[in-house]
Amino acid sequence: MRPHIGGQKRPARPATDQEEECMADEHNLDPQSPDTGADAPVESSEDLGARVQALEEQLAAAQDQSLRVAADLQNVRRRAEQDVEKAHKFALEKFASDLLPVVDSLERGLELSSPNDESIKAVREGMELTLKLFHDTLKRYQLEAVDPHGAPFNPEHHQAMAMEESTHAEPGSVLKVFQKGYLLNGRLLRPAMVVVSKAPSEAPPSINEKA
Repeated sequence: MRPHIGGQKRPARPATDQEEECMADEHNLDPQSPDTGADAPVESSEDLGARVQALEEQLAAAQDQSLRVAADLQNVRRRAEQDVEKAHKFALEKFASDLLPVVDSLERGLELSSPNDESIKAVREGMELTLKLFHDTLKRYQLEAVDPHGAPFNPEHHQAMAMEESTHAEPGSVLKVFQKGYLLNGRLLRPAMVVVSKAPSEAPPSINEKA
């Protein structure tokens, strides 16, 4: 007697290659599957051109701003360098102004003393040596003396203290120098105090000439 097998389930048969291909075709034909091709929006050439133009304008604005910032930085750097140069060039202005009266006193002392006086010979030699050291130091720091004796009067570097008639000097020239002037790096530190010549006035006619 054969055993009853009506209630037993047969094992699932694996799908063949042909059946798998049919299932794939059915899936592709499913009207509910998403469409990724024909219905996707496509930008027009006008939209693309507008976007490119907008990007180019943004790039140009950014480049212009970058150039402006670079120019501002260069101007700031240039001004800073000029300020440093000016500070370096004229840092000794006050010190030099305080030092010049000492030089004036040494020069005046040598002018008033006699080089033939043996009693002050050693003192005079010491003053000369000290004055030479001062002159060398002033020259090293770009301090230049203005001694315009005989030169035309220059109102930019000279200060007229008086005017005197002269028959041997050109009118408007410097007859005497009371005090030397000084330039610091080409800039006037102190004007020279001078006496300026002028033409002699005509003498009044004598009695005989009047007759």
